[in-house]
Amino acid sequence: MIKVLVVEDHAVVRAGLTALLAREIGIQVVGEAADGRDALDEARRLCPDVALLDIDLPGADGITVAGELAERMPDCRSLMLTALDRPGHLERVLAAGAAGFLLKTAAPAELSDAIRRVAGGGRVIDPRMRDALRSRPSPLTDGEAETLRLTASGAHAREIAADLFLSLGTVRNRLSSAVGKLHARTLVDAVRIAEDHGWL
Repeated sequence: MIKVLVVEDHAVVRAGLTALLAREIGIQVVGEAADGRDALDEARRLCPDVALLDIDLPGADGITVAGELAERMPDCRSLMLTALDRPGHLERVLAAGAAGFLLKTAAPAELSDAIRRVAGGGRVIDPRMRDALRSRPSPLTDGEAETLRLTASGAHAREIAADLFLSLGTVRNRLSSAVGKLHARTLVDAVRIAEDHGWL
């Protein structure tokens, strides 16, 4: 059962989301919150698998909440559900460590699918926002992108070093640099971010 915390400051929308998710098999809404600070308190109390967050919240915005959850409760993954469709918001959400970004125009089936994918360790970006990501220039050097691409294919650092005729230290430095530039928490996260942006 996927435990979900619904965080939305508009009571009608929050009630609608809770009712919608209550009909989904394998998903259980374990709590609700109307502002960012309450969301953090409820997350600590309930230990949900997914925090469904609006960006525009009183107290602390959803991006701040996502960042704190990523740092303090990494097992609780954040999925943004917002009406804000600007690329800048998406960039900030990903940099904060959120696992997903979905627009409120999404169909109910898209929302439940996104929750399942995020809970399973995946990353979700609304299809309507992917072009905005791809239009950004890559922060990675060619070497970093190549090394990350080989990592995505399943190659280990030693194999990459042998394939590219590099030292193991150089490969590790490239991967570490890529993780930092992409504001990723892990190497797997860095691969997902780069793939979502179309940089690999």
